[in-house]
Amino acid sequence: MSIEIWTWNTPNGRKISVALEEMGLPYTVHPVNISKGEQFDPAFLSFSPNNRIPAIKDHDGPDGQPIGVFESGAILLYLARKTGRFMPADPRGAVPVLEWLMWQMGGFGPMPGQVHHFLQVETEADRRYGLERYTKETRRLYGVADRRLAEVEFFAGALSIADFAILGWAWRHERHLVDLADFPHVKRWYETLMARPAVQRGMEIALS
Repeated sequence: MSIEIWTWNTPNGRKISVALEEMGLPYTVHPVNISKGEQFDPAFLSFSPNNRIPAIKDHDGPDGQPIGVFESGAILLYLARKTGRFMPADPRGAVPVLEWLMWQMGGFGPMPGQVHHFLQVETEADRRYGLERYTKETRRLYGVADRRLAEVEFFAGALSIADFAILGWAWRHERHLVDLADFPHVKRWYETLMARPAVQRGMEIALS
C-alpha cells in the first residue's frame, strides 16, 4: 500500500518526494495549495496540527497499523527507520546524520526562507534591511556547508536523509541570491545528487 503525502512544490515538500524515490517507496501525492490556505482545512489539521506541509499517512505503519507523521524532519527519520536506509543503525554513525539534519531544520531553511520573504517586501527600507541581514546569514550557512563538503562526499560521510533535507533548500539557491560557483564543494555535492535518477524523479513529480 502506498504512502500518502500531503504537500506542495516547496523545499520542504521536495525533501520528502526525493526521499521516497530514493527509498523506493510507492506514494500518492495530495497537493495542498498553500497560496489558497488549504493548509488550514480541518481535515488536514487533524493530522498536521501545525498547518504546514508536508505530512504523510502510512497505512502500513508500525505493527501494521496506520500512522500519520508531520514535520519534514520527523518524516525523514520515520522513513529511514521504516526502510532501514540512509540512516546508520549504529549510534556513532547516526550522530552526523542527526547533526546535519538539525542544522538544516534550525538554520538552512529558516534563514534562506527569510530571504524569500524579504525579496517580496514592497517597502524599500524594510526590504533592504531584511535582505542584508538574512542574505549574510544564508551565505554564512553555505560557507559552513562548503567547508564540511571539502572533507566528505556527503554531509554525514555516506549518503543520508540529511542530504535529502539540505538538497530541498539548496535546490532554491538562485532564490537565495547564491551562485554555487562561490561554494565549489557545495556545487560538486549538488550536481552529484541532482544527477541521481531517483533524485530527478523526486524533483520532477508534480506536487502542485
